[in-house]
Amino acid sequence: MKKCLLGVAVCFFLVAVAYAEPPKDNCGCGWGSMAFKGKEGLIFQVLAATTNGSFGNQTFGITSGTAECKKPKSFSSNEELNKFVADNLDNLAKDIARGEGESLETLAELMGVPEAQRPVFYATLQTHFTQIFPSENITHVDVIENIARVTQS
Repeated sequence: MKKCLLGVAVCFFLVAVAYAEPPKDNCGCGWGSMAFKGKEGLIFQVLAATTNGSFGNQTFGITSGTAECKKPKSFSSNEELNKFVADNLDNLAKDIARGEGESLETLAELMGVPEAQRPVFYATLQTHFTQIFPSENITHVDVIENIARVTQS
């Protein structure tokens, strides 16, 4: 009798889940979200989330602004970028002032700047050096914010 009641309860649960209308856009952006765009239902959201997670494209899409993802207005939330700029602030300042260098190349890579656009990126940072580093006591977070401001204008 208990097994029968448990079976009935499980069936009701499964039916409720199958007909539940999950909120749209649970999966965010990425290839899975693009592939299953317009499809409604739990199974399609699970497939979209699995595709996004399996290929790691959602993270890349967010940092690069591709795969229907929006690029963040501020790069200071990127942990790897934060750590790099904090650890290499002096070298980065020298490279930006020169318009070239290893730390500047790494910065471009972490910020997802396409290779074809890097010369313009380097020149823009060099031209706006005093806006990026307005004082000697600037923090890495301020530098990242200033770079974002300069490159978005």
